[in-house]
Amino acid sequence: MIKRFIIALILLVLIGGGIVGFNLFRENAIKQYFATMKPPAATVSTVVVKPADWTPGIEAIGTVSAVRGVDLTVETAGIVKDVLFSANQKVDAGAVLVQMDDAVQRADLEAQKAQAALDQVALKRALELQRRGVGSDVTLDNARAAASASESQVNKLQAILDQKQLKAPFAGTAGIPQIDLGQYLAPGTVVVTLQDLETMRVDFTVPEQQLPLLKIGQTVRIGIGNGEMPYAGAIRGINPKIDPSSRLVSVRAEVDNPEGKLSPGQFVQVRVELPEQKGVLAVPQTALTTSLYGDYIYVVQPAKPAEKPAAEAEKPAADAGKPAADAEKKPEADAVKPAAPAEGEQPALVLSQVFVTPGRRDGNLVEIVKGVSEGDEVVTAGQNRLFNGMSVHVDNTIDPTKLANPQAPAQ
Repeated sequence: MIKRFIIALILLVLIGGGIVGFNLFRENAIKQYFATMKPPAATVSTVVVKPADWTPGIEAIGTVSAVRGVDLTVETAGIVKDVLFSANQKVDAGAVLVQMDDAVQRADLEAQKAQAALDQVALKRALELQRRGVGSDVTLDNARAAASASESQVNKLQAILDQKQLKAPFAGTAGIPQIDLGQYLAPGTVVVTLQDLETMRVDFTVPEQQLPLLKIGQTVRIGIGNGEMPYAGAIRGINPKIDPSSRLVSVRAEVDNPEGKLSPGQFVQVRVELPEQKGVLAVPQTALTTSLYGDYIYVVQPAKPAEKPAAEAEKPAADAGKPAADAEKKPEADAVKPAAPAEGEQPALVLSQVFVTPGRRDGNLVEIVKGVSEGDEVVTAGQNRLFNGMSVHVDNTIDPTKLANPQAPAQ
């Protein structure tokens, strides 16, 4: 009985040990499998860092206004008799835009002109009597004063009559009429806006740190939001006072507008061009990644040769007794060498995470002050889920640095 119990116990121990050993072996095999398994190579796009000419600039947002632009108003009250312009009509300087009812003023002017003519006749008579010596100085002075007062009254009534006409102070484009025929206008009523669209102003602000970089006459590029800046102008004014609340400096530029595509009040993108610099290292902004630890990029490098396995490093026990001379005669071809890529196959590439110091930005490029060298191949697209030392595959059939958001062509 005891013998059977001992045999059963031994069998139970053997079975349990086998199960435990098998589980340990399986877990170890799984760990080794995942430890040696390499993730598939990620596909990325790259660009080679090369020195290039750099045209730095100051980016800003501006507002367009006309060099000459006003909202025309009437100076006196009256009834609109005639509107002599239409919307978007180009008018000359001095052209009459609105005629108000002036019948009363014309009548007063005619009456005053008649009185002025009578006073001139009386003045001539008084002068003649004075010449003959039969007139008094008092009579002559009264006649001269009456004639001067009548002439001044004529000029006054003529000015009042002119106020019944609204004239263009300069040549420009008239806006939409804000009045109708027969409408009563009070002094100060806005009739129409008049804008000279040949030359436009662009007002913008820049940080105070960039004030030393600005000067009168500097070239300014203007764009209307589609990424292009087809208009060129020049700085005409720099405010000598910095706004103490915003620490910004107001700048005004002027730009020609021959095609009339810029309109007063329009939002525009402004770029003040600074002197060109040569030999600047820059990469696409898509290559730069910002994190809590700093800015970094991924540099593509050839994979290092695999180290000789430890199992191969140990010589077999059978070779332990061979003389050293025989070991030296072993051809160099037997040494461990990295496997050469097959014909048509690209060499293995891995990533190296490099922290950099970015500088200025220009369009889709960013200057790298420190961290990269000429000839480095950096990743510009496909950085998702990348990590240091990861295997990658380069595919530059699509260049993300040249991709933009083109506006749909006008139909």
